[in-house]
This record gives sequence, structure tokens and C-alpha cells, in this order.
Amino acid sequence: MSSAFRTLDQADVKDKRVLVRVDLNVPMENGRITDATRIERVAPTITEISAKGGKVILLAHFGRPKGRDPKESLKPVAAEVERVVKKHVAFADDCVGEAAEAAVAAMKPGDILLLENTRFHSQEEQNDPGFVEKLSKLGDIYVNDAFSAAHRAHASTEGLARKLPAYAGRTMQAELEALGKALDHPQRPVIAIVGGAKVSTKLELLENLIAKVEGLVIGGAMANTFLHAQGINVQKSLAEKDMADTARRILAKAEEASCAIILPVDATVAFHFAANAPSHAYGLDAIPRDGMVLDIGRQSVERIKGALDDAATLVWNGPLGAFEMPPFDTGTVAVARYAAARTKSHGLVSIAGGGDTVAALNAAGVADKFSYVSTAGGAFLEWLEGRKLPGVEALRA
Repeated sequence: MSSAFRTLDQADVKDKRVLVRVDLNVPMENGRITDATRIERVAPTITEISAKGGKVILLAHFGRPKGRDPKESLKPVAAEVERVVKKHVAFADDCVGEAAEAAVAAMKPGDILLLENTRFHSQEEQNDPGFVEKLSKLGDIYVNDAFSAAHRAHASTEGLARKLPAYAGRTMQAELEALGKALDHPQRPVIAIVGGAKVSTKLELLENLIAKVEGLVIGGAMANTFLHAQGINVQKSLAEKDMADTARRILAKAEEASCAIILPVDATVAFHFAANAPSHAYGLDAIPRDGMVLDIGRQSVERIKGALDDAATLVWNGPLGAFEMPPFDTGTVAVARYAAARTKSHGLVSIAGGGDTVAALNAAGVADKFSYVSTAGGAFLEWLEGRKLPGVEALRA
């Protein structure tokens, strides 16, 4: 897979100005960064280019500003990048024009500079050719290490890659190689776990996966919609009852494609949607009238474990229950830990992604025990849906 993309292995960065697109859109409270994961992910690319004598010029967006907004400045992030890469990081208070040009001109080989939020300019999201031209004047080479922004055709993610010699950074490379192992040329059989609340938001995902995997586990409130479509009374559970025909169509398509659909066979039911609400396990034919399905039951967990025993590759997007509220995280945590154990003992290739999924794996204490965990929400989902990502396509060799 990596051979299809130009990577840093093919780039000569010595004495060059290297524009590096990174994802620094980190959570912040009162000016303090609460989670530096995204910075840690791009640190290897930054330090490698710096060590090879390249001038590292970081491009990133932050939030969704409408024009210049001090609250959306990347300045506080520069200090955190400095802490992570253990090297001074300079800051320029614009990403184009005089301030940026002067800061770049002052750089020596190995220096690191962070430019101000690219989204302070509306032309960034318009992929405006004039804006791309201004950005390209600052660099000799372009490196994209922001897979999480690769589904957007913006000036700093796609426009620049078409203008300058373009390469994938190490995080982008790892992501593309992991995703290639998951669906492009996987070890079979492949099983996918798709959870979450709504079938309507994951229609394309389900339809694409049916054609590519041998087994598809459907969990979360989405499963209730499928159960309802099969005539099971899910009572007061969250379900998109108007999607019943769609659910039946998906089930029929899966049968045609010889893809086994694995739905819950029992459920953990409560009468209040609240943490630690009293709950009981029920068979699907016995859900009480005022009951809500908030997690899969023990038999469902065992059934998924059985499917994992037969699988060579696992792709996971979305929790199996209301995992943010104990005890309704039980099913997700049990399956996550089992998948992690299979990864270690039997070489299961386990690839997971999406915000809720990452949070669930972290809660289960196994995020570092999967083969690969993608922190890219939208881009990971669009890739699973079988779409081409503009920022990735621009890096193809």
C-alpha cells in the first residue's frame, strides 16, 4: 500500500523549506490543552524532518473561526508542540503574507515554525488558487501528516499537494498502511463491528461493508432499528422505526453478498436513561413495556467473541451500547478486551476508529493493544464508506 504513495523515504528535505500539514485541532479549556494525542501523533514527522536538516513549517487549522478570532489562535498550541518535540517552536501570527514570509526567511536548517490558523482566511476552505499560491511561496516541499483532514479538499490539504512536490508524513503513512490492511487487501475472513445511534448516518458505511466483509456485527441503538424491522418489539428503546424498510433492504443485500449479519440475541434493559440505573438482562422476546435496551446482553457478547475467534481482520466503528454510562459499557468493554487479547495471542489485525470508538477503547484500557486506532473521525468514516479522500488522492505516486 505504501508504495502507491510518496513518503518521506523519497523526499530530500535537507536545507529545504518543508510545509507540513498537521492536525493540531486539540481540545482546550481555559487556554490549556487537555489532550495532546494529536500532537504526539505528528511528533515523529516533525522531529525526523528537523533532524535531517529541513526547515519545518507547520500548517494547521483550529476550530471553525469566521475570520480572525484570538480565541481560535494556534499560539497556545506552539508551546505544547515545543514540549512534545523537545525543541524550540517559533510562531508566526499569520499563515501567509509578510508575517509568515519574514518568519520563514529567518529559519535555519532544523528549525521549527508554526504558522497561525489557516482558517483565519476563508480562502482556505474554498481551496482558492490565489491562496494556494501564497502558501506555496513559503515552501519547497509539501508533507501531509493530517489524515483526519484528508477528506476535505482545502488549500492546505489538497491545493498545496497539487502545487509542490508532495509526500505523506509518517502518521499519514501509518494510517494508509493500516487501512489498506483492513479493507483493501485484508487477511480473511474480515469481521466489522458497527455501532452507534442511527442507521440513517451509517447507511453508506453498512452498504459498502456488506460487499467487503464476511461478517457484520450491528450494535448500539442502530441494532434496535434492525430488530424492529424483523418484528421484535423493542418497546421504549431508541430506534428509527421509519428506517425499517431500509434495514430490511440491507439485510437482504447482505444475504445476497454472503455477509453474515450478527444482531443482538439478548439485551441489558433499564427503565431510565441514566448512569447506574437499575438494569436487567432480557431475551429479545421479553423486553418489558417501559424498558429501554441500553446494551447488548451476555449471550450477544459470547456470540461476537465466537465471530472474532473465526476472524483474521477486525474493523470497528461505534460502541455496542450506551458506553458512556456504566453499567451500559459492559458489552463494549468485554468485546474490546477480547479483541485485544485475540490481537496479541492469535495475530488478529484489529483496526478501529471514530471518536466514540477511541473513547470506548480507552475506557476499556485497550486502545494501545489494537493493531491500529485511527483518531480521524470523519476521514476514517468516509474511507470506510469507500469514498476517495482528496488529501490522500493528491499524494498518490
